[in-house]
Amino acid sequence: ETTVGFMGGSTKHPTYKEVCSQKTGHFETVEIEYDPEIVSYESLVKFFFETHDFTQTDGQGPDIGTQYLSVIFYADQKQKEIAEEYIHKLTIMGYKVATRLLPVSTFWPAENYHQDYYENKGTTPYCHKYHKIF
Repeated sequence: ETTVGFMGGSTKHPTYKEVCSQKTGHFETVEIEYDPEIVSYESLVKFFFETHDFTQTDGQGPDIGTQYLSVIFYADQKQKEIAEEYIHKLTIMGYKVATRLLPVSTFWPAENYHQDYYENKGTTPYCHKYHKIF
């Protein structure tokens, strides 16, 4: 289960418009509810890196701004260590990883029109495309 929303900022119940002002400190993110008996956190981290440009320092694709930066929010030390391990692997492979690691903070769901965005619009994602790395 996934929910699109915002994390990392100071404004309570931010709107997309407020987040885009770059004054709230939030990042656009996805909350993922998963069963670790079915899929591991490590698999999710690998998929995260294989489906976006983790080297871009000013946003994602044509979406420019601090709210679009590559970030992994970790819930505990183990999750942080796994993310650090994959950042290290990517660095050894020659990538300049721009992804930030931050502790989980309050998650604020985005407005309904952001949920299942591409499915509802009937368009193809323009920032996220699978590229096997690992």
